[in-house]
Amino acid sequence: MTAELIKQKLNESLQPELIEIIDDSSAHAGHAGAQQGAGHYNVTIIAEVFEGKTLVQRHQLVYQALSDLMKTEIHALGINALTPSENT
Repeated sequence: MTAELIKQKLNESLQPELIEIIDDSSAHAGHAGAQQGAGHYNVTIIAEVFEGKTLVQRHQLVYQALSDLMKTEIHALGINALTPSENT
């Protein structure tokens, strides 16, 4: 369910060409965040909006899009943010 919310928010904010989300929460059972219901996710996102942006700026855009989920639903987030030209 959270993976779908992540996808929806990223689609709305960044209009990516591709989003892949891996829910790795089960590998972290027993961790403090997992006990509170928050999950571990890895996101690969390819979007034109990342063109000309540094890695930090790209991550900031993703975090801004997911800000409300970062407080409750997401304990850890791995981000692979690419431009379409970098995905060749």
